Amino acid sequence: MKRKFTAIDLTLGGMFIALMMIGANITSLIPFMVVGGVPITLQTFFAILAGTILGSRLGAFTMMAYALVGLVGVPVFAKFGGGVSSVVSPTFGFILSYILTAYAAGKISEKSRTLPTFIIGSLAGMAINYVIGTNWMYYAYKLWASAPEGFTYKMAWAWMAVPLPKDIILAVLAGVMSYRLDKTVLSRSKFRRTKTAA
Repeated sequence: MKRKFTAIDLTLGGMFIALMMIGANITSLIPFMVVGGVPITLQTFFAILAGTILGSRLGAFTMMAYALVGLVGVPVFAKFGGGVSSVVSPTFGFILSYILTAYAAGKISEKSRTLPTFIIGSLAGMAINYVIGTNWMYYAYKLWASAPEGFTYKMAWAWMAVPLPKDIILAVLAGVMSYRLDKTVLSRSKFRRTKTAA
């Protein structure tokens, strides 16, 4: 039987929603970090951490809550965007992907709480983010958004090649950070003891 979310769960979930908002809008401070209309953000990093630290279930729930907060109009998306109209944005697929990113990263790291497993889970989460987000972007430009001249599937992936090294490094860093936190702070916390007892 799955346990209900506790006050600690909801507090940590809220913290990650705030981190996602901050990570989404780093480009507002550094405007040139946009490639082909795709902002280079820290959201993938925080989505992975949500899964590896909070666990697959709470991590995915937190990312779902983040998406819903933005869709109701709170400006938590990149460039302080929000609202239902975000659904038709070519980059909305990345927002949706964060739910599966957190779930996959958390699920894999839960199998065996070793450093390699945390890193593999983090990289798997990043890969899901890229596959869903890039394909959504491609079809959005082809079906309803105004595509740049000569836009192709290969071009969509070429755009994503720019932030890829950064995201690989951050995914590995997320895995290492999660592992260290799991073996130190989280192992002694009420949050981890409650999850273990459930």
